[in-house]
Amino acid sequence: MAFYTMKDTRAFLESIGMPGGDLYELPTSEKRFPDGGQYRFEVPGIQGPGPMKALLEALDEYGIQIHRVTQTKGIMFLTDDEIKTMVEYARKWKVQLVLACGPRATTDTSASVKTEEGQRMGYRLRGQEQVARGIEEIRRAAAFGVRGFLIYDEGLLWALNEARKSGYIPADCEFKVSAHSGHGNPCSAHVLETLGADSINPVRDIQLQMLASMRAAIDVPIDLHTENPKSSGGFIRHYEVPDFIRVAAPVYLKTGGSVAANHSYDTTEKEARQRAKQIVLVKRMIDTYYPEAVVSPK
Repeated sequence: MAFYTMKDTRAFLESIGMPGGDLYELPTSEKRFPDGGQYRFEVPGIQGPGPMKALLEALDEYGIQIHRVTQTKGIMFLTDDEIKTMVEYARKWKVQLVLACGPRATTDTSASVKTEEGQRMGYRLRGQEQVARGIEEIRRAAAFGVRGFLIYDEGLLWALNEARKSGYIPADCEFKVSAHSGHGNPCSAHVLETLGADSINPVRDIQLQMLASMRAAIDVPIDLHTENPKSSGGFIRHYEVPDFIRVAAPVYLKTGGSVAANHSYDTTEKEARQRAKQIVLVKRMIDTYYPEAVVSPK
């Protein structure tokens, strides 16, 4: 009978360029954004131009810059004029606008995603018609100048990367993979990177040692929830943010989620200003516990 050891398996994983396990020593990441920054701020769940403007104006009052505003409900829920206005605000405030791909399991005709077992499929697409519609979503927004997109399905990500390479959609489009895809290990993150992901949002409750191993396996930015809506646990991780940056740089710090009830929540203008306050609270943690951390310029 053959005798197997975990040591052999760890050595095999290392031989294919992956960590042998979670990195409990929490090594410091030497990777950076192209501008030398270790971290950037992102505010998700901003579903339209009104809340986007309220958020950015409130941040101006606080004297804090952010780098990314993400709409999570779907491009198909926005009018052409709303998209144009959001692009205008993004240019004015010099932030990246990321719009979510609308077709996904929760809006498909199948109700399986709403069952206990069906939840495992996340927001992935069912059928090639949904893939075609997803590509149409990206083409529509790209025509108005949007270049950042939130993707929930690995197959769609691959198809969009091929479209980007072939020139069917603009070559400077960037794809961010949602936490709702359910990835939380280095090998999965590596697969997403090879499929064309420009940043990856792991599961919201990923632990530091797991995060360290993921960073060792990929080069693209990692998007991390510093807090969460009630529907995904409602937990707040502000005290972990300095270690997020040190261990996983380059990172996008997704902040303000605790204001929302769920992922596709329609944030009001008042609540958008509350999200701005959450950025202030996270920035205080960084300034107090990791003051040498380098933020990307605006």
